[in-house]
Amino acid sequence: MNHEDWVRKELRALSKSLGFRYTPLEEIENRFTRIRTGMKKQKMDALLVVQKMNFYYLSGTTQDGLLFVPSEGKPLLMIKRELERSRVESPIQDIIALKSNREIPSLIEAHCGKLPNSLGLELDVLPVRDYFKFQELFPNTKFMDVSQILREIRKIKSHFEIDLMKKAGEIGKKVYLEAKTVLKEGMTEIEFGGLLEAAAKKYGHEGLLRVRSLNYEAYTWHVLSGLTGGIVSQSDSPMGGLGLSPAFPVGASLKVMSTHEPILVDFGTCFHGYQADETRMFSIGKMKKKFIDAYNACKEIHDAVLEETQSGADCEAIFMKTLRLAEKLGYKDSYLGPPGLQTRFIAHGIGMELNELPFIAHGQSYPLEKGMTFALEPKIVFPGEGSVGLENTVVVTENGYEILTPVSQEIFQV
Repeated sequence: MNHEDWVRKELRALSKSLGFRYTPLEEIENRFTRIRTGMKKQKMDALLVVQKMNFYYLSGTTQDGLLFVPSEGKPLLMIKRELERSRVESPIQDIIALKSNREIPSLIEAHCGKLPNSLGLELDVLPVRDYFKFQELFPNTKFMDVSQILREIRKIKSHFEIDLMKKAGEIGKKVYLEAKTVLKEGMTEIEFGGLLEAAAKKYGHEGLLRVRSLNYEAYTWHVLSGLTGGIVSQSDSPMGGLGLSPAFPVGASLKVMSTHEPILVDFGTCFHGYQADETRMFSIGKMKKKFIDAYNACKEIHDAVLEETQSGADCEAIFMKTLRLAEKLGYKDSYLGPPGLQTRFIAHGIGMELNELPFIAHGQSYPLEKGMTFALEPKIVFPGEGSVGLENTVVVTENGYEILTPVSQEIFQV
């Protein structure tokens, strides 16, 4: 049996037996309908999808290739490697081989009968060199930015997507419950983080948290204990941790975790490309009252946001409410970071990437909508002492919200 025959006959059966969930055709078609609505409003003839998560969202595969989507007619999936596997993974009908990017115009012309007058590209992430190459390939085509259209359609999650995020949340619950059994005095932050990652992978965590950014990577092993919880680093977050070196200055370090200090674990899980982000507090022995009180304040702020979470609620107004509540509770100078370094958001959108829409944040005055998913993370930071926080992944429902990260919100004391 040659490779192509084996892939066609055996790979789908093998993958399904191991729990793969392929994106249904109906799901893909619904996404095309929505994106074409946005394209027509912008008078965009077609788009060429390059970025991996947009590519996966619209095709159901992450094999190496490009996706051409005309405003009218069938999409064309052009695959460099691996063609037969993409035909198993994607429900798109027209899937062809692509040997070189120089072939793209002729393949599109053969597929559509002509080249588009205007073509959408993901200009928020597309390298400039690639943009220039596309200009050479399409000298008579006007290029437009399709980034915002894609972000807008991806912000509303379908039942299929929410189900995958729930599964990620269930994996997270198992990880946090297992964490309580492995945490020991004398263990380093990174050793603890590594054990959590091993547990997560055992349950199906894919190990990678994707983020739409040029120079920022997301870590699953974000473990901050005591004074490292008060260290700010490169990321736009209330605290960054020490990390392992100047090359990786975020997250868990070689610091040994001690008794009675706050241990903040911000651990994200990923299932079939969809993420659930959550934070819980641990301690070896009882934490000081100062940290327990601050954690209870985080819970109160967290619950106040959930009280406002419903379709139509304004994101910026919710954020401003949390600032007033944090000040009332006595944490104005430590809420969302140390003085002068405080972040301006309490929740970020999440799905296939960590920084999707919506943001519950300063300057983000737009309404929540049914199907939006976000990671809600109030945190309080005491420089030189430690930090506390709580985070849950939430979906906006018809009647309010649902938490997709179901592990207990107690302080896990060992």
